[in-house]
Amino acid sequence: MDREDMKLCRCERRVRGLAGAALAVLLSLAGCGGFSGIAGPAAKVEGKIGVIDAQRIFEQSNAGKKAKENLVGYSKSRQALMELEEKELRRMEEDLMKQASILSPAARREREEQFRRRLQEYQQKASDLNREVQEKQKDVLEAFREKVEIVSAKVAKRVGLQIIVDKSKGGPTIYHDQSLDISGQVVEEFNREYP
Repeated sequence: MDREDMKLCRCERRVRGLAGAALAVLLSLAGCGGFSGIAGPAAKVEGKIGVIDAQRIFEQSNAGKKAKENLVGYSKSRQALMELEEKELRRMEEDLMKQASILSPAARREREEQFRRRLQEYQQKASDLNREVQEKQKDVLEAFREKVEIVSAKVAKRVGLQIIVDKSKGGPTIYHDQSLDISGQVVEEFNREYP
């Protein structure tokens, strides 16, 4: 991804974040009667908003800790495979260097070609394993996010909230009063549901 693509992604996240913040403001104004002309002069909507920090829930809940441990273990196992391959490549390179002076030019070219092929295989495997680890992270985090949404909805219904906003990094929340944060309650419920 080049710099322009990265700038575009950041810009899109900001726009989405601002759109989310604007939605939260509109909902709060609707709840305060700020848009009484839209909802009707006699209609008053009571709005209750809660805030969660999904990153905090991931780090503090039992299920999040287990998911993180699994991801670390998965990543380490893949890294161990690559370290074995790397050791073999180093051994091949050392052997080639030691024997370079005694090999015939044809034999030397053949060994160098074998080393190049092996290096290319290693690089491809490293790329594949890296992609595999990223996919695993994405799958685990998406599954966790779905659980967070389910548990957050349960807590929201229990405490009478109408909307929950995620204040995690990249989320739409710019400011919120700490009393609106229900992350602790979500962690407790999460630990009950997913011990």
